[in-house]
Amino acid sequence: MKTISLFTLLFLLQLGLPASAQSSKSSQPDSLKFLQWAPTPPMGWNSWDCYGPTVTEKEVKANADYMARYLKKYGWKYIVVDIRWYVDNDKSHGYNEKNPVYCLDKYGRFIPSTVRFPSATNGKGFKPLADYVHRLGLKFGIHIMRGIPKIAVEKNTPILHSPYHAADIYNTNVLCKWLNDMYSVDATKAGAQAYYNSLFDLYASWGVDFVKVDDLSRPYHKDEIELIRKAIDQCGRPIVFSTSPGETPIADAKHVESHANMWRIIDDFWDNWNEEKAHFALFEKWHPYVGIGHWPDGDMLPLGRIGIRSERGDDRFSQLTPDEQYTLISLFSICKSPLIFGGDLPSNNAFTLSLITNPDVLYIDQHSVRNRLLLKDNDIYIWTADSPKGDKYLAIFNARDDQEPQAVTVNRKLLGIKASVVVTDLWNHKKVGVFGDKFSTKVPRHGVKLYRLNCEIKKK
Repeated sequence: MKTISLFTLLFLLQLGLPASAQSSKSSQPDSLKFLQWAPTPPMGWNSWDCYGPTVTEKEVKANADYMARYLKKYGWKYIVVDIRWYVDNDKSHGYNEKNPVYCLDKYGRFIPSTVRFPSATNGKGFKPLADYVHRLGLKFGIHIMRGIPKIAVEKNTPILHSPYHAADIYNTNVLCKWLNDMYSVDATKAGAQAYYNSLFDLYASWGVDFVKVDDLSRPYHKDEIELIRKAIDQCGRPIVFSTSPGETPIADAKHVESHANMWRIIDDFWDNWNEEKAHFALFEKWHPYVGIGHWPDGDMLPLGRIGIRSERGDDRFSQLTPDEQYTLISLFSICKSPLIFGGDLPSNNAFTLSLITNPDVLYIDQHSVRNRLLLKDNDIYIWTADSPKGDKYLAIFNARDDQEPQAVTVNRKLLGIKASVVVTDLWNHKKVGVFGDKFSTKVPRHGVKLYRLNCEIKKK
């Protein structure tokens, strides 16, 4: 009798298929194998919030070194170079669209600027940098724009391993409104798939583990998403596929969860309360589509030192209050969003480091099950989840603007708990009492109380 891996069993249960329907990994549908590449929400760092389109190799390495030293043991592993790494002379607070110096290979594919990434010289691309990241025990990712470079169409570059050229596959339908680098790839034209295949073959040769594809989700470019999915599947390397920006149309939820590992549910999220608060409704809407290998993405965490050379704001530490930062990590974790840190890691202070190295909170994001919204009432939100170890989690959020803390009482029956349990505050690492028939607490303005309920220690 053939055995079934734990991942496969969970995957089949998630799809509603009986375990007997599959007896080996090889019989799993090819189109769904990519879900194994992100069995838990990805955790990593992205250069956008701190460096915009101007990050350098030295800065990427510094963040990778920090992650390897301080964060890897907590599950953080992706180092992602965001937008326009192929421009020699980009700028902060927007993009240089007046006279950009693009770096392009003879097949119409952007390659890293050697001005900013010196190790990419002599056609080596991102391989030396990816190798550096891999030697640290981490994974390497990049950002790309949907489509084909306009400059490739102007040069009519050939498409690798095909008789086609750039001018054969592009169109000008629904172009990006905020960056003028790309034309759309017309999926109906011969050579379209070959072009995307050539992109991901190149990225695989560099050792890329994660690709964030921008201008893809809003509006939703179904045809190009399918081209990208096929291109990744054929490249021979497991590459996590992240779509951006959001909000992805909810009508396309089933499609995106069957093609991408993570997808944005919000536009770019910066360090202000109104944008953070919007996540409560969005996570509630998107929660039915959380599952093994496919994760609704609340965007990067605008924490720590951001704005160094970014699109929005000046060099600063996150303007979210400490309570708002606790809320942010707690909400993303109880809703199982990817955790992609946006600040410059080497600039972290002790408080910021404590936010992203709390093993009990990160465990919720990575391993909790049956996550659900129990109650919402006048900007009070109560989420709960179960631990595979038998405990329960309780998150009580106060999104009100009232200055005074809000008193909140939770009935044990609401949680489905039959016996009294010991309550531990996960941010303070302290036992705070016993949950009898009811449990009461005060939650600060824009704050959270996040608890583990030990269901085995205390019985009534």
